[in-house]
Amino acid sequence: MVELLEAKESDSPIGRFVAKRGPAIHHICFAVDDLDAALERCRAAGARLIDDVPRTGAEGKRIAFIHPASTGGILIELTEP
Repeated sequence: MVELLEAKESDSPIGRFVAKRGPAIHHICFAVDDLDAALERCRAAGARLIDDVPRTGAEGKRIAFIHPASTGGILIELTEP
């Protein structure tokens, strides 16, 4: 699935991203079968997490983000299908 986002407000997360960096890829999302286990594997590998525990995201799905400092500058989202 590809999700295209447009900022409705300039002070939203997407609005601030575009103002700072211009139109670009904001983040990439990967579906994982077990989000808790995936986060534990990330922790064990030394990845810096934005979300230590999953939160509710788009469509009510559980999500968590990995910090770009751990992924070569790309914001990574993990979600359960």
